[in-house]
Amino acid sequence: MTTAIILAAGRGTRMKTSVPKQFLDLGGEPMFMKSLRVFEESDVIDEIFLVTSEEYVEYCRQVIAKAGKFRKVRDVIIGGERRSDSVYNALLACEGTDYVMIHDGARPYVTEAILERTDRAVRVYSAAAVGVPSKDTVKIADHDGFAASTPDRSRVWLIQTPQAFSYKLIREANDMLRAEGRMDSVTDDAMIVEASGLARVKLVEGAYSNIKITTEEDLPKRSRRL
Repeated sequence: MTTAIILAAGRGTRMKTSVPKQFLDLGGEPMFMKSLRVFEESDVIDEIFLVTSEEYVEYCRQVIAKAGKFRKVRDVIIGGERRSDSVYNALLACEGTDYVMIHDGARPYVTEAILERTDRAVRVYSAAAVGVPSKDTVKIADHDGFAASTPDRSRVWLIQTPQAFSYKLIREANDMLRAEGRMDSVTDDAMIVEASGLARVKLVEGAYSNIKITTEEDLPKRSRRL
């Protein structure tokens, strides 16, 4: 069984809107519904848990119920203070599944092809993260804001979601870093597995269109909110 965890608990402060970005209208429905629909219709996903902040749990349930035909959504659960806490709450809720595929609700342009590639990779490597090769030269800055080094662009990837793991692996990695007090420094789920040393993360081809909506400029003009 493969469980999708869709995260919609972020505050979205950089968007500077009255509601979190994942709830902004995008094509006539809240943004998170775009990715939720792709996971619902995917042949590689068996069940879905949506994670949001406590104040939006009932709202999300109502939106999903009104939309209808979302038979894979098992529950809408309360997230945590940090992204990693929200993921962990979902991991506790889906205990017993074989694989988990974790996705940002603010990435509405994910596709079935991406899900299928991720599914194939996780079944072989136990850990997979979607990304795209960088088109730009990347500079590593020092603490004073000067260029310290330039990594080989051919080896630089821009990481996206979904990220997928065997349940046993991602749960063990989370438990390990939590016990050791190392969760504050991680920024995504692949980094948790990397930091644990339990497995290597296979990079999977995503799409340059699979962007995360972060600021107003990322939205189609008709969907922008000032």
